[in-house]
Amino acid sequence: MDHNTYRLHLESAANGAECLLPEAERLQRLENLRAGMAGRDLDAVLLTDPADIHYFSGYTTFEVSVYAGLLVTAVRCTLQVPSIEMGPAVITARCDEIIGYYWEEPESVTGPLLELLSGHGKLALDLWAPGLRAGLALQLEQQLGAKSLQPLGDLVDRLRLIKSEYEIGLLRKSADLTGVGMAAATEASRSDVTEHQIAAVASHAMLAAGSEFMSLQPIVTSGPRSGVIHLNHSDRVIQPNESVFIEIGAVYRRYTAPMMRTVLTGPPSADMQRTRDCCAELQDVLCAHMRPGNRFDEAAHAAEEVLAPLADEIFFSGVFGYAVGAQFPPSWVESTGFIARKQTQWFAPGMVFHLPLCLRRPGHWGIGLSNTVLVGERETLPLTDNGFDLPVHA
Repeated sequence: MDHNTYRLHLESAANGAECLLPEAERLQRLENLRAGMAGRDLDAVLLTDPADIHYFSGYTTFEVSVYAGLLVTAVRCTLQVPSIEMGPAVITARCDEIIGYYWEEPESVTGPLLELLSGHGKLALDLWAPGLRAGLALQLEQQLGAKSLQPLGDLVDRLRLIKSEYEIGLLRKSADLTGVGMAAATEASRSDVTEHQIAAVASHAMLAAGSEFMSLQPIVTSGPRSGVIHLNHSDRVIQPNESVFIEIGAVYRRYTAPMMRTVLTGPPSADMQRTRDCCAELQDVLCAHMRPGNRFDEAAHAAEEVLAPLADEIFFSGVFGYAVGAQFPPSWVESTGFIARKQTQWFAPGMVFHLPLCLRRPGHWGIGLSNTVLVGERETLPLTDNGFDLPVHA
């Protein structure tokens, strides 16, 4: 049978059977999106980021390298997926219609979209979305005319940045699972163990406790490698008197609450202890400034003052926090908000950020400590449980 017949059989047997998004939550999200569309005089929005599609439909898959799109108008919501993804679409998503295209013919997506857009005026595209194909954007511009296409801007980001109580509950569950993985990884971080082995222990613990497939696999680096950002585990054997950097995030219903920790295989040096103290002070200062009425860049500026005494000695990414929520590989970063210079958004209750406080001394070691935190009405509190100590294991 072809993918259309396959869809019909699945719809009759198990339509939406594994959609974990509550219907009331889904409808509220669509209502919010449509209100924003009306306010910007948009007739339709085409979402191509896998996380955005999931957010408004529940659609879940591990295959995010292919094009998929969710077309939302004032009255209809249509999911378009390749033939190999028809099964997950029918089983995990809820929308008004699901249409397919042949996996091996990605150029065939445009025709059905143009039919659905007939009679509609302005279409918004997220030109920076990871799932938007340049060929599709070019064909839509050629067929609809440049004046009919509008940039999506921050319409969806603004909606996703503030989490509902339902989402906060999922992030709390993820935080619990992340804690299980971190406890196992911490215990496994000892001399004569490889980075691979620690990553395996963390993965097993999180998966066994209930994590789904992770948006970003466990990061484990040691010794001089821990002083380099965005390396990952290798077959390197950990030596005595070294640092072991661990960053993990379990997934619960696609939501991730990450955490960083550093374990030592010998007593901390004075420089290591000073760096740890700086990380702890950074978290305290950030949380004190992450309150309604303050801007993201104000919190970043306060953190930069804390970091200043070490700024010439260590490398720091420049981002003190980034929003987290529902995501898919290759990253758990939501990209709806960053605590950094020139970021002028205002904090609001319900925002959730990972604070990736990793300070690296190139060629020597890195000290990384972090929590995922929730912005409340009056204070910002961690969802993950990281004590900001430096456990020492021989």
